[in-house]
Amino acid sequence: MDFKDQIRQLCDRVIKLKDQIQTEEATKHSLVMPFIQALGYDVFNPCEVVPEYTCDIGTKKGEKIDYAIFKDNQPIMLIECKHWAANLTLHDNQLLRYFHVSKAKFGILTNGLTYKFYTDLEATNKMDEKPFLDIDLTDLKDNMIEELKKFHKSYFDIDTIINTATELKYTYELKNLINKEIVNPSEFMVKHFAKQVYSSIITAKVLEQFTALVKQSFSQVIGEYITNTFKTALNKEADVIDKADESTPEIVDEHKRVVTSAEEMEGFFIVKSILRQKIDSNRIFHRDTMSYFGILLDDSNRKPICRLMLDKEKKYIVLFDDVKERKEQIIALDDIYLHSDALIKTIDKY
Repeated sequence: MDFKDQIRQLCDRVIKLKDQIQTEEATKHSLVMPFIQALGYDVFNPCEVVPEYTCDIGTKKGEKIDYAIFKDNQPIMLIECKHWAANLTLHDNQLLRYFHVSKAKFGILTNGLTYKFYTDLEATNKMDEKPFLDIDLTDLKDNMIEELKKFHKSYFDIDTIINTATELKYTYELKNLINKEIVNPSEFMVKHFAKQVYSSIITAKVLEQFTALVKQSFSQVIGEYITNTFKTALNKEADVIDKADESTPEIVDEHKRVVTSAEEMEGFFIVKSILRQKIDSNRIFHRDTMSYFGILLDDSNRKPICRLMLDKEKKYIVLFDDVKERKEQIIALDDIYLHSDALIKTIDKY
C-alpha cells in the first residue's frame, strides 16, 4: 500500500471513530498515533517516537509535550495534542513555549482531525503564529497529501520542506482570504468592483445591492471557468474518439447505451461550483441514467443532491432540500444558480 492509500485509509478511520472518542488520551491513541505510524515512524520505538517528551523551560523543570519525533538522535518534530472536538489555538500554548528551547525545526498542533504545521520562517528559533501547512483529514485534498508526504520518514529533509514552507504559508493564507471574499464579499472588495462599473456615489443601499451582485458574479465566473475548462477537455477527448472511430469501426446498440451530454456535464460543474463553498468538490459525483442525470454526495444513492432532466424540450431540476423531492423547471442551465440555497440546504441536511 503506497503512502496516498495509507493516508486515505486513515482519513476513513478518523471519520468513523471520532464520535466514539471521549477523552484527549483516547484521541492520542486512536487518532494521533496511527497518523505518526502513517508517516513511517515506529510509535513503539523510543529512538523514533518519545511520548511525554520533557522540555525544560527556564526555571520550569519537567515540562512535557505529548510527542517528539526523533531522527539521528535529534528531535525533528514536536507534537501537541488536544481532544478531537477542541479548537486549535496557539494562545498561551505549550507548543509555542517549547519550540524555542528545542532543536526541533517543526511543531505540530493537532486534535487528531486537523494538523497544523509550524516553523520559524519569520524569526529564527521563534515559532510563527500562523501555520505554513494545515491538514484536515476529514476533507483532505490530493495536493495536501503530497505536502504531507515530505514529513514521511523516508522523504524527510529539512531543507526541502523549508524551501517550500514560505510559499505554502502565504498561499494558504491568500486562498483563505479569497475563499472568504467569494462566500461573503467584504465591503472593501464590493466597493473595489462597484467603483469600476457604477459612476454615482456608492450609498449604503447601493453597497447592499452590489454585495449581492458581486457574490453572484463570483459564483458565475467560477462556474463558467469550470465549464469552459471541461468543454476544452471534452473537445480534445472527442477528437481522440473520432480518430479512433476512423480506424476501428464499432457497432453500438444505441437503445442500450446511456450517453452523457455536454449539457449535462455543464450542469454538473455548475452544481459543483455552487457547493464548493460548503464541501470539497471531489465529494460530488454524477451518475447518468436513461431517465435523468443524477448528482450525488460521496457517490452514494442515499445522498442525492439533485437530478437534471435536460434531454426533452422542457428542462427540469429535481431538488431534495425538503422531505419530499420537488421538480422545478429551468429555462437555461444558468437557472441552476437560482436554486443555490436549496442545493446548499441539501448538503447541510447530510
